[in-house]
Amino acid sequence: MCGMRGAGDLVLRVQLAKGLKINEAKKYVAEKLGVSVLDLSDCSVMTELREKLGIGVMQPVDETPNNMEAKFLIADILGLPINSVERFKERAGLKK
Repeated sequence: MCGMRGAGDLVLRVQLAKGLKINEAKKYVAEKLGVSVLDLSDCSVMTELREKLGIGVMQPVDETPNNMEAKFLIADILGLPINSVERFKERAGLKK
C-alpha cells in the first residue's frame, strides 16, 4: 500500500475500526470502493478513484475535497465512524 497514493490509509482505518487482519481489511476496502484488491496499491488507479470520490489526493486541485470534507466522504463510503468527523458533527449540531 502506498498511503495516500494508494489505499493504505483506508485499509489501516478499517483494520483499527473493525479489528480485521490486513487481508480482510483490503478485501473490505476494495469491495466498498468497487475495485480489485490489486488496484488498491496501484497509484494511478487510486489517484483517479480518490479524485472521483473526493476522498483526498496528494496534490489537490481546485474544487477537490480535502481535509474534513474528505474525511466525511471516507466515513460515509467505508461505513466507519471517524472520531474527528463525529466530533465535528456533534459540535456543529449535525448529530442527532
